[in-house]
Amino acid sequence: MRLLLVEDHAELAVWVAKSLRQSGFAVDVIERGDHAATALLTQSYDLAVLDLSLPGLDGLEILRRIRGNEKTARLPVIILTARGAPEDRIKGLNLGADDYLPKPFELAELEARIRALLRRSSNVVPTVQIGQLEFDTSTRLASVAGQPLALTLRELAVLEALIARQGKPVAREALFSMVFGLDDDVRPEAVELYVHRLRKKLEGSGVAISTLRGLGYMLAARGGNASGA
Repeated sequence: MRLLLVEDHAELAVWVAKSLRQSGFAVDVIERGDHAATALLTQSYDLAVLDLSLPGLDGLEILRRIRGNEKTARLPVIILTARGAPEDRIKGLNLGADDYLPKPFELAELEARIRALLRRSSNVVPTVQIGQLEFDTSTRLASVAGQPLALTLRELAVLEALIARQGKPVAREALFSMVFGLDDDVRPEAVELYVHRLRKKLEGSGVAISTLRGLGYMLAARGGNASGA
């Protein structure tokens, strides 16, 4: 999952981004509101975490543009702000913010709200079973035949992205954008490495990751059996 964090307080941005990356998210950090508005039109994100007091463009104006653009109209948005007035919260929610978290806040609460919004926006089932592979979308834990599957954070991110689109091809470039942020010093070819590692770890699980020439990668059960619990 790829997140956009728009926060002009550098220390806070580093702190939040580091925590979210350690939880397996790809995070792009942008300090200016006008730069964030451009990124939202040129990049693809699963969710945006947006401060209100920003240089270049106010957070509320960014939110207004998000909801007014067909490409981003359904993007989940969480507002972060030190503004304590109820009017600011009401205005943000009326403009289409999905959630509101006042500063200071606990990282665990922010992550919980992010996961709740992502589940709600994607309409995923709590547990996905494909072959003998079981993936809990709430805890992001994977197991095969009841045994925990040891995955690195990048492998987990690739698996999660493929499971979300199971049975459908995902282009390498699209998979790359879901897993890596703008600050990651890697090339799109890196996706091939993580797909290769996942294939090895999924051997015997009844799940295959196929390479479809010109289309990308597709995860599906061998024989086509998949279910949600």
